[in-house]
Amino acid sequence: MAKSANLYARIEPEVKEEAERILTVLGIPASNAINMFYKQIILQKGLPFDVKIPSPGRVDLSALNEEELDAELEKGYADKESGRTKPAGIAFADMRKNYNL
Repeated sequence: MAKSANLYARIEPEVKEEAERILTVLGIPASNAINMFYKQIILQKGLPFDVKIPSPGRVDLSALNEEELDAELEKGYADKESGRTKPAGIAFADMRKNYNL
C-alpha cells in the first residue's frame, strides 16, 4: 500500500534525538518505526505496552551507589528481624506473576 498520509506530532527534542539515535543503530528509519507502532496498536487493539505508574517497591540495584545499596540491605535486614518475610516459594511465585515470567 502506498504511504501517502502525513503525521505531525510535537515531542521533546531530547526524546526525539535519543530515539532516533537508537533507531539508527537498529537500521530503522523513524517513519518505519512509527508505522510499526501504529500497526501494533491495530493488532493489539490498544497500546502495545502497559501504561501504568511503576510500583514504588522496585529498586534498581545497579543504579545505586555504595551508600544507597547499604541502606537497601539494611532495610532487608530489618524486615527479616521483624518477621516481614515470606517463604522463597511464595516470593518466586509472586515474582513470576508480577513480572510475567
